[in-house]
Amino acid sequence: MTDAEARAMRAEDLDCHRRDLRNAITRRDFPSWRLEMQIMPYEEAADYRFNPFDITKVWPHDDYPPITVGCLVLDRNPENFFAQIVQAGFDVANFVPGIGPSPDRMVLGRMFAYADSSRYRTGPNYAQLPVNRPVNEVHNYNKDGPMCYHHIGDQPVYAPNSYSGPRGEPQRYRDPGWFVEAGEITRAAYEAHKGDDDFIQPGTLYRDVMTPTDQDHLVENIVSHLSQEVERFVQERAVNDYWTKVDPNLGARVAEGIGLGSPQPGHG
Repeated sequence: MTDAEARAMRAEDLDCHRRDLRNAITRRDFPSWRLEMQIMPYEEAADYRFNPFDITKVWPHDDYPPITVGCLVLDRNPENFFAQIVQAGFDVANFVPGIGPSPDRMVLGRMFAYADSSRYRTGPNYAQLPVNRPVNEVHNYNKDGPMCYHHIGDQPVYAPNSYSGPRGEPQRYRDPGWFVEAGEITRAAYEAHKGDDDFIQPGTLYRDVMTPTDQDHLVENIVSHLSQEVERFVQERAVNDYWTKVDPNLGARVAEGIGLGSPQPGHG
């Protein structure tokens, strides 16, 4: 939707996207998404031209072509919205054995935050709810607590123990930890790669990926937001220190749209 279309729809039907999704599934026009992966050899991560784990960057398809691995299809609607949608809890820390997290610091933070938000929002035993319970039984030492309804008996809560409690299998599931960036993950200042500039990829997106219509819509959206009671010095900083660095043409168009003179990179 364009900004104007979205504004109009907001006044008419805030649930337009959810309604469209539900109706499509009902008429068996199942929405689907192709699942692709990009594979970077381990040895290339350390000296790639930008930090490959920077979430503000994408890996160019010329360097690492996407590989189709499957398809995600939504083929049924929930029968009870609260039980199956509202109470659903997702945990980024859940991995298939043998796969570990990357050193992306956003991922590392979310590994804690996702489960913690579910414990706060739904309850400490949210994983026992039918919508969150795994298909295969889990053998661990988590027990009791508020809203607990699955009882594992009188097993001790430590391992190893002498009462046939579950044990880890380190020989089967090795520690997925790894060295990246040719060194350990530490709380040290990050050493920038040569291609870590914040404006390279946004500029490429504007010039080489967006159609002229897309560019027009982007300019209109930026001008609209910068025109809503934004102080002049903030407008100047946004144009000179941000959008002009993304692309000079984009900066000039935004400046014209909000009534500024020619952008002055580095000033404001």
